[in-house]
Amino acid sequence: MPEGDVVLRTARRLDAALAGRRLIKADLRWPSLAGENLKGLEVLEVVAIGKHLLMRMEQNATLHSHLRMEGSWHVHRTGEPWRRPRAEHEIRAVLANQEWTAIGHHLGMMDLIATDREDTLVGHLGPDILAPGWDLKQATQRVRDQGEREIGLVLLDQRVIAGIGTFFMSEAAFLRGVNPWTPTSEVAKLEELVRLAHRLMVVNVNRAVQVTTGNARKGQESYVHARSGRPCRRCGSTIRVAPLGEPPNERPVFWCPHCQPGVVPTDDGRPRRPLGAIQRTSPRTPPRQRSPYRR
Repeated sequence: MPEGDVVLRTARRLDAALAGRRLIKADLRWPSLAGENLKGLEVLEVVAIGKHLLMRMEQNATLHSHLRMEGSWHVHRTGEPWRRPRAEHEIRAVLANQEWTAIGHHLGMMDLIATDREDTLVGHLGPDILAPGWDLKQATQRVRDQGEREIGLVLLDQRVIAGIGTFFMSEAAFLRGVNPWTPTSEVAKLEELVRLAHRLMVVNVNRAVQVTTGNARKGQESYVHARSGRPCRRCGSTIRVAPLGEPPNERPVFWCPHCQPGVVPTDDGRPRRPLGAIQRTSPRTPPRQRSPYRR
């Protein structure tokens, strides 16, 4: 799922293309919005709050979208062909002005709401980790208040802090030597963990690829995320993956059992092949990618 850095970068791109211009086309391909007409409205600004995008327009209108797992917004010059073809049935929104066209592709959520009622959609969120007024101490206290909940779940809880996802949670926890299943009350130097998550995300806002290692080459970007079955870059132990949280909302979380010691109740201890390893069931069977939990 795109995290706060990707969503903020998307908001900035949409704002640069749409803000201060009137829509000459507004095609919303969403069942509940099929009858809505935004054509002719001026886009005032596009902002990100955590993982949510808010496109504010005149006449007290806000178009809200959430990328969920696979969504994205793409911008190209109006009238020019797309650089990459998009599946027509996966397009959820087409917004165009005289200069630029924005395509909402495979969006996971879309709403049209009065701007003065945005709180009904995002009011439950905790402080945005990438907001200009980010307050480290306040955010740390919100995390600390979660008590015995696993620290990984707390950092992923958008009601506590908005914007962090599994990538930055896993990477920050590894760099601080924290097991994601540790009760929050037992995490030493909690403020340093929150500070690091913030710093990693700020640095990545202007990057096309999320990187925590300092090396953007393919396969070298992360320490533990998406590296199950591979050796830890620090100690050589095998990186593992296990579900964190309760079904159906559990997340695959990656960690090094040597660098991040502690109990992992959902880890069965069985060997795992490297994530992404090719498996063939017979010479004629096409290759397929293995699940993070496949053995």
